[in-house]
Amino acid sequence: MMPRIIADEETIEQFMYVTVNGRLKPKSSEDYMKLCLLAYRFKQTVKHGLDLVLKGIPQKEAYKELAKLLPSSIYGETAYKYAKLLVEGSNERKIKIRRIWVASRGGVTWRGNLNIRLVSTNRVLIRYYNGEWLEFSARFGRKYLPLIRELIELAKYKRISYGVSISFNNGKPYVHVEIPLWLYLKHFSTPKSEGYGLIAGFDLNSDRVNVVVINGEGDIVALKTFWYSDVVSHGFPREKARWLRLNALADALKWCRRIGVDYIVFEDLIKIKTRKFTSNPTINRKITRFPKKQMIRHGVMKALKLGFTVILVDPRGTSNSITHRQIMIEKGLDRHMASAHMIAYRGLKRLKEHIPSTTPPT
Repeated sequence: MMPRIIADEETIEQFMYVTVNGRLKPKSSEDYMKLCLLAYRFKQTVKHGLDLVLKGIPQKEAYKELAKLLPSSIYGETAYKYAKLLVEGSNERKIKIRRIWVASRGGVTWRGNLNIRLVSTNRVLIRYYNGEWLEFSARFGRKYLPLIRELIELAKYKRISYGVSISFNNGKPYVHVEIPLWLYLKHFSTPKSEGYGLIAGFDLNSDRVNVVVINGEGDIVALKTFWYSDVVSHGFPREKARWLRLNALADALKWCRRIGVDYIVFEDLIKIKTRKFTSNPTINRKITRFPKKQMIRHGVMKALKLGFTVILVDPRGTSNSITHRQIMIEKGLDRHMASAHMIAYRGLKRLKEHIPSTTPPT
C-alpha cells in the first residue's frame, strides 16, 4: 500500500515538500562575500515586502517593485511570498527579521530552479547580478545522494521542480532543498504489508502519547500510553525533552505497525487552536514547552515513512465537549484516551467518505 495523506487541501499543502539540508563551501572568498551581499539584500527586500503587504499594494505591482532590488524577478517574487507569510502568521507589530538568507522558488520550465541550481550532488550555482553565477561545492548526507541525484535528473527533463533557500549559521552557508514528498517517500519509505484495516488515533500531550486502535466498526481493539513524564520537570533540558518525545512517538508508530494498523490519525495542525494559558504556573510551563505542531509534523512524516496512510482530522471538541465526557463514561476511558478514541473515530468517518489522497503517485 502506497503511503498517502487524507486531509483538507490547505493542510495537504503543508506536507507536499520535505526539506533536505546540506553544507556549502565557496570556490573563492569573493563568491562567499557576494553570496553574503545577496542574502543581505534579500533580507532587505523581504522587509520592504512587509511594508507593501501591510499597505495592501496589489501583488503584481509588489512583484515589479521588489524585482528591481534583486538579480532576478523570481528572487523578488519569493521575497514577497515570505513577507506575506510573515504577516499572515504573526502579529504585524512584532515582526523582526534578524538573519540573512536568500531563497528562490522552483519551476518545472526552468529545469528545477531558475536562480539556485543543483548541477550535481556536490555542486551548486547561484545567480548573481549582471548574469554572473556564484559557484559552491555542496555536501549532503550520504543517504540523501541517490535522492538528490534523481531530483536533478528529473528536473533536467522538466518533470519536476524544487525550491531552494540558503541560510547562515556562525557564518557558514547551508543549502536547504525542498524535495517533493512523493519522491522523498520513494527513497525513504519502508514497504508495509497490508494489515487488518485498523485505525489508530493519536492524542499527543506534554507528558505522554495516548493511542487508541479501532476496527472498521468503531470498536476498540487496543490502547496504549507511551510516557515521557520526566520532560515536564522544571529545568529539564529542552533538546533532551524533544528527543524523548519523538522517540516515544516513533515507538508508538512501530507498535501500531506490529499489531496490523493501516491508518494513523492525527489532529489537523492547521486547525489546532492557539495555546490558552491558565492561572496555574506549572500547567503554563508545560503548555509553553510543548511543541505540539512540530510533533504532529514529525509524526506524519514518520508514519508515511513506515508505510501508513495518514488521516488528519479537525480536533475541535476532542478534549472538552459533551461527547468527550460521554465517551469517558461509556467506554471507561480517562480524558486523554477518550480524546484519542474521538480522533480515531473521526479518522474512520473521514476514511468512509472516500476522500482521495492528494499525495502524487510515483
